[in-house]
Amino acid sequence: MTGAVGKWSRSGLRLPVGLWALTRVLLLLCVFKVVVIPGPDITFDIEEIYQGWYEVLRTGTYPLDDVTWQYPPAAAFAILSPAVLPFLGYSAAFFVLALLCDAFVFGLLLHTGRRAGRSPRGAWIWIAGVALFGPTTYARYDVMVTAVAVAALLAASRSPRVLGALAGFGAVLKVWPVLLLAGTPKGRATFRSWPVAVGAAAAVLLFCVLWMPGALAFLSFQRDRGTEVESLGAMVFHVARHFGWSGEARMNFGSIEFLGPYVSTVSTAAMVLTFLAFGWLLLWRFKARRFTSSTVADAAFVAVLLFTTTSRVLSPQYMLWLVGLAAVCLAYRSSRMQRPVHLVVWATAVTQFEFPVWFSHVTRSDPLGIAVLFTRNGLLIAATVIACRILWQQTVTEPRLGARAVVPAQATHSDRAKALSGSR
Repeated sequence: MTGAVGKWSRSGLRLPVGLWALTRVLLLLCVFKVVVIPGPDITFDIEEIYQGWYEVLRTGTYPLDDVTWQYPPAAAFAILSPAVLPFLGYSAAFFVLALLCDAFVFGLLLHTGRRAGRSPRGAWIWIAGVALFGPTTYARYDVMVTAVAVAALLAASRSPRVLGALAGFGAVLKVWPVLLLAGTPKGRATFRSWPVAVGAAAAVLLFCVLWMPGALAFLSFQRDRGTEVESLGAMVFHVARHFGWSGEARMNFGSIEFLGPYVSTVSTAAMVLTFLAFGWLLLWRFKARRFTSSTVADAAFVAVLLFTTTSRVLSPQYMLWLVGLAAVCLAYRSSRMQRPVHLVVWATAVTQFEFPVWFSHVTRSDPLGIAVLFTRNGLLIAATVIACRILWQQTVTEPRLGARAVVPAQATHSDRAKALSGSR
């Protein structure tokens, strides 16, 4: 990846474009079942769940009686989107649209990488991350949400209002894009982006409420979720099962969750951790003094990492959010997030084995399942801690130390210059 850093000529685009095309053809072969990968059928959600929601939404109502509908109301746009390709079946149309969103993100990162102060590393991270994540990329609507988030972050430096509008829309699409606003520079950029985000989210939400009944039904379904077997908190029960814990892992609210003694306690602890994580994020924003060209992307990456690692529901597709934000971080030369980004890419590669390849081992909590899950979650924890430390150092610690640099009154002109240059 690092060998490709630098501006690309027209001929230099052939390698990344060719690799993107090759890897995406392989992903399409998997979702169209020309190539069958081990484990559960990754297209089940599209062929059964999404298409079922599609049929209900077409009748003019949200899925009021389906507890698996746990998404904000604008998710209906993604579920209904295959209707724009009526000459294809539902699943095929969805896969094609997912591919187009993938191509859109790749194109944005390619274009950004050729600008001054930017880097092609972002495009390479997207190529590698999606390929390593595997065909699940095209079997969930998260790639569409990620496309909105990437477009928002890349527009932030030129138009805070565009950032706000896309973040607001994304929040009603799948909540987490609201975190894109965490790192907006204090002052004008924040005053321009945050109110626009609130207005856009309110407008989309109002449209959905007036459009069809049941737009807010997802709130009660999401509230009742437990601890998913892939989450950080679930690691406790994977180990406890080998020491006589009497609970079980089974389908609940549309995913495999642990049910039994102490599960509610662990779920509550996960929510407390999320609360503390966002408390740290608020403290960071209050204390941050220096905002560079990459701070908006870096802070969004850190915020979503915190949300992901502390969530009681750590579904595989969450990794796609992180890959998209990681790619935007490294599209800026000023970003120092290389280490956590690379850890996220490795965690994404492990995730494909966690789901779908060895998912049966994970649900049984056997040694292989525990090993792959602990590896993935361990990489995410390491990435989160390192990313938080880097963000704090770059925006809080270093500027404070620089401000405290004292130049003695009797110092020579050269001494003053050395002291000041060292404090930056």
